[in-house]
Amino acid sequence: MASVTSRMASVDGGDGPRGFHHVEVWVAHIAAAEERWEWLLTELGFAMTQAWQEGRTWSAGGAYLTLTEAPALAADTHDRRRPGMNHLAFHGGSPSQVDLLMAAAPEHGWSPLYGERYPHAGGPEHYAGWLEDADGFKVEVVATRP
Repeated sequence: MASVTSRMASVDGGDGPRGFHHVEVWVAHIAAAEERWEWLLTELGFAMTQAWQEGRTWSAGGAYLTLTEAPALAADTHDRRRPGMNHLAFHGGSPSQVDLLMAAAPEHGWSPLYGERYPHAGGPEHYAGWLEDADGFKVEVVATRP
């Protein structure tokens, strides 16, 4: 039996669905979050494409990430250890590019995680760095394989 994706692709002759369209992250304070996220996303090749009083959007590769200061938050911080999103993983370029980003991250509000196991906290074949911001959001920056 054909998968839903292959049946969808045959409908219009396209390749079918691929990847994320967007991710929306709710934050308690947009101004503080913007300082951290704008640096990170710009370093990773995203460009700011929208800005309004309660939010910002950065785009890359046909997908986008939006930060929104939402009025209906149940808490001021995100807890990645609770049910829900644990972390976002981004393509980080070469291992040396990941190293440079990880070295600069603390100056921009990101705290490195798993430093004692960097860059192989995800296993010996996985080159990546993990960061967490003051709101409790964790990101993984993954190097391309040579």
